[in-house]
Amino acid sequence: MSDRSHAFASDEPPEIQIHPHDRYHAVIGRCAALPPLVTAVVHPVDAHVLAAVADAVLEKIITPVLVGPSGRIEKAAGEAGLDLSDWQIIDAPHSHAAAEKAVELAVSGQVRAIMKGSLHTDELLAPIVAHGSGLRTERRLSHAYVMDTAGYHKWLIITDSVVNISPDLCVKADICRNAVDAWVALTGESRLPKIAVLAAVEVVKPAMQATLDAAALCKMAERGQITGCIIDGPLAFDNAISREAAREKHIDSEVAGDADILVAPDIEAGNILAKQFTFISHADAAGVVMGAKVPVILTSRADNLRTRLLSCALAVLVQEARKEERIK
Repeated sequence: MSDRSHAFASDEPPEIQIHPHDRYHAVIGRCAALPPLVTAVVHPVDAHVLAAVADAVLEKIITPVLVGPSGRIEKAAGEAGLDLSDWQIIDAPHSHAAAEKAVELAVSGQVRAIMKGSLHTDELLAPIVAHGSGLRTERRLSHAYVMDTAGYHKWLIITDSVVNISPDLCVKADICRNAVDAWVALTGESRLPKIAVLAAVEVVKPAMQATLDAAALCKMAERGQITGCIIDGPLAFDNAISREAAREKHIDSEVAGDADILVAPDIEAGNILAKQFTFISHADAAGVVMGAKVPVILTSRADNLRTRLLSCALAVLVQEARKEERIK
């Protein structure tokens, strides 16, 4: 066995990528100068969820309000080895009631964000999008997945990989608008973010709806229907993030090879792309639902500590950006 291994040995040095997590630390540092965000944590009846909340409390990023069955919450806290005496608990009999109560707290201003606990995402979002909820805006809700990976030169947002299954043109326009708001809050930069609308090809093909939507979104941006960004598409993934690939295809674009935001054609494409970044490329990630009057923090059991903290930090920056906008 060893002889065969030596037969295939190579003198070529290994490729190494360095990921110092500087962008992650910069965001956490910005939050250190801001007050903790009062956050309704919905149905946190799992030790893993409460441990994630405790991490964010330790970093002074959020102040939690636990909403759910008090007995199950206390049992989960015991399993996690946590003392909840300093945390507010609002009793709700089950997950549906907890989600509804969290919306009430947000509408009344008692909390400034909502965080997913041990319930399904659609169950969490249902009372938010319900008519008359008080948290709806004129926009469709969409998820922004923020990524920082050693293989790319800046923050990258993938959208939508969680909420909208098969978005049409109007929904994709709101997905763009929401992602721009998340990007502005995250980076604090004054330049216009660059949005690449993804498809399998770089040309418009009538048989491929994603390419038609991409072309329409570009025209909407040109005509001021979508503002605060530069949009180009259709672009294949390689052309969107690689300048060399864009040059090889003779694509002359401000966005190609330098995208800040990637708009996926549907939820499957977005979800697969986002998970490739997190599980294979080991990206620092954060997930937040935009489009409501408060940010909605989404984390999962598989998320690592940096992802949990960065998601909470992103919500803090989103609310701070909204506050500054109101002051203006």
